[in-house]
Amino acid sequence: MQTEGKVILITGASEGIGAACARLFRARGARICLTARSEDKLRTLAGPRDLVIPANLTEPGAPARIVETALSHFGTIDVLINNAGAGLYTPAHSGTDADARRLFDLNVFAPLDLIRNVAPHMKRRGSGSVVNISSIAGMVALPWFTMYSATKAAMISMTNGLRIELRNSGIHCMTVCPGYVRTNFQHNLLAGTVPPALGPMKQRWSISADQCAVAVLRGIDRQARTVVTPASGWLLVAAASMFPRLVDRQLESIWLRESRQSEESQP
Repeated sequence: MQTEGKVILITGASEGIGAACARLFRARGARICLTARSEDKLRTLAGPRDLVIPANLTEPGAPARIVETALSHFGTIDVLINNAGAGLYTPAHSGTDADARRLFDLNVFAPLDLIRNVAPHMKRRGSGSVVNISSIAGMVALPWFTMYSATKAAMISMTNGLRIELRNSGIHCMTVCPGYVRTNFQHNLLAGTVPPALGPMKQRWSISADQCAVAVLRGIDRQARTVVTPASGWLLVAAASMFPRLVDRQLESIWLRESRQSEESQP
């Protein structure tokens, strides 16, 4: 898919992966629609021809308003990139119902609402792309990130089903599963703290937001089904599939080490 002249709607566009995608697609000649909660950050990032729509995706009616505003301004939406999301570093067995619901509202139901609003337009045109930013954690559940993993697994399943639902309408659906991306994501959590024991893992598997954006662009260009970035993340996915008990034990050892460190740090 050639992106020059195409209209790209990006959620969570004020920083991180969303901002990197905006810069990259703009450089490729695309027309950009940016949405996030912070209007100031969006204005700082936006180019002179970009459309800025400040919005909280979890507010009733917000996804419909965003799509309607973008269509009114540009006349079309060629690519929807569902990137907005949040993390939750509390155990599933002891976390709060309110935090879990907030997480699913933002990470799953808001993207679904946007898709439901943009799909009729794309179906009428007979073309379009839906890109859902998931995570390697959605392919291999991480015990320090259980509820987040659940939301990202839901995104993968939803995208796989949508791909079949919409293929005959000319709409391509793609999942992007990054590993650890060096952004401010870890500072914008709904609850919990980042486990110190993950430090070495983050260094080994991390990529920049710009690298992730390149992977998104390449995936759209070749109409990929699933993009894992870095590509070495496929090794973890394959290991979890072929040797699930071994991977479980490795993840458990990290989880137990983190639990001990947390207990020792408490007064």
